[in-house]
Amino acid sequence: MARTMFPHDLVRAQHDWNRTYAALAAPRPGNTTVLRRRLLQLSVEVFWHPFWSTGRGRSPAARVALRQHVHAQEQGEVWPR
Repeated sequence: MARTMFPHDLVRAQHDWNRTYAALAAPRPGNTTVLRRRLLQLSVEVFWHPFWSTGRGRSPAARVALRQHVHAQEQGEVWPR
């Protein structure tokens, strides 16, 4: 089981963001207003998370690493703790 430097709530928010984005990008999605509002809420949650103010989260590479980590989880390569 792989460990991550990211807080669980940040990983969960990024995962939810990916799922919401995919649902909105699907052909003829239902409830587009609800999906757009949810995507905006999750974007704020991820962007302003306190982790980005810490030493490990300050670099732009940390944001990329978060997206890669969540993508790997979604592909079944890494299981959440």
